[in-house]
Amino acid sequence: MVTGLAAGFIDAVVGGGGLLQLPVTLMIPGLSPVQALATNKMGSVFGTATSAVTFYRRVRPDLRTALPMAAVAALAAGGGAAVAAALPESVFTPIIVLALIAVLVFTVARPSMGQLTELRHAGAHHYARAVALGALIGFYDGVMGPGTGSFLIIALVSVLGYSFLEASAKAKIVNLATNLGALAVFAAHGSVLWGLGLVLGLSNMTGGYLGARTAVALGSSFIRVVFFVVVTALIVKLGWDVVSGL
Repeated sequence: MVTGLAAGFIDAVVGGGGLLQLPVTLMIPGLSPVQALATNKMGSVFGTATSAVTFYRRVRPDLRTALPMAAVAALAAGGGAAVAAALPESVFTPIIVLALIAVLVFTVARPSMGQLTELRHAGAHHYARAVALGALIGFYDGVMGPGTGSFLIIALVSVLGYSFLEASAKAKIVNLATNLGALAVFAAHGSVLWGLGLVLGLSNMTGGYLGARTAVALGSSFIRVVFFVVVTALIVKLGWDVVSGL
């Protein structure tokens, strides 16, 4: 319960709640990696749904970008979940670590980035980039998952020009779609432990609500600081996985 609460809070603010929740789920005796990933998705659905609704009610993000991005991301996440069992995590992890380091350096080098919404593209170019980002990050969420919300936020900030607060609101809608897409595939394969998923889901809901309220109240500067902390933790965790697997 405590893990789910903390994961829901972190995920609501900047994503990356799976960094905490998935490893703990993997430690439960008798669970296979696929069952842990699938059950983790179920818990995350509750948290992202709660934070998405809370952000929408308070920030009112433009759904013309979020909904097409979410639809494509859900399909891509389903495809990623379908291949999750076929491809070893070691194929992706080094690439993800390098990408996270690049994201962190880029964000540090531009301290004013994400303070205000200053869109870099308009019209069809804007939506095309949003959909492409949704497809790429959605597939990653289906295959691995941890850090998806952080990738969505930095993509929306750096590529499309949203503030951290606006990006967080849109990221929750897209992340909810990717979780649902992956969960549908996992459920069809019988990999979800529904009882455990419900327990994780209820604690995620509480954390997601509190995290979204906190992010809205404290704004983009707070989200930026938490983003640095979570991305750094992701780099350390995934980097250790790469080194220990050598």
